[in-house]
Amino acid sequence: MRRLIVLPFRFLLSICLITLAAGAQEQPKDKNQPQVRVNYLNVCTPSADDQQEIRKALNSVPSPKFATDFEVTRGQASVPDAPLASYVRMRHDFVAGVPFVAAQYSLSVDPKSMVEDLVFRSREAKDVIQIQLEDTVTGALDPKSVLMTDTPVNRIKLERFGKSSVALARCESVDQSAYEPLFREASEVMIRYRAALSVKRVVPRELVALGIKPAAQPAAKGSKSSKP
Repeated sequence: MRRLIVLPFRFLLSICLITLAAGAQEQPKDKNQPQVRVNYLNVCTPSADDQQEIRKALNSVPSPKFATDFEVTRGQASVPDAPLASYVRMRHDFVAGVPFVAAQYSLSVDPKSMVEDLVFRSREAKDVIQIQLEDTVTGALDPKSVLMTDTPVNRIKLERFGKSSVALARCESVDQSAYEPLFREASEVMIRYRAALSVKRVVPRELVALGIKPAAQPAAKGSKSSKP
């Protein structure tokens, strides 16, 4: 006669857990699985080498020598959990012989902020392949009034071929006096290209086409109404 042996449930559960743990330990690692690497950019206090890279990149920005090819686009972009943004984008190609392909300017406007971007794309995919200058103005401001003012650049970023990016950004809690020459040089590049791309004339006109009209100017003191 065969005997049926009934084991307690807790005992069976323990055996299962031990078996699963042993199986997990014996599982060989997949050597072909790609490794994930995370790089953190030190945007507040870049190293001396990174500062030199930024300085070299800014010095490489050419004078605005444009070819006949250009493009102006406008539109609206929606991002989850963010206000709807209207944008105007301008791209001008450089003439042959310039080490950069094109200069691209964009202005993004939403109820909370305005962001200006100026990007230079290298003609060859080596060393620095892209230089990006950015400034941000927060608050519900009139876009045309902001464009009439040369807002200083508050972020510089270099995209490098086969290397991690290099960046410098304004940080209120850090003494950045040593980086002022870089911010100043980047702002001078932005001012030069705003003028070359006719940003102050073209962008407000495109914003009006998107339904963003300039704020009404207050009447001057002492002026009289034409109405009787």
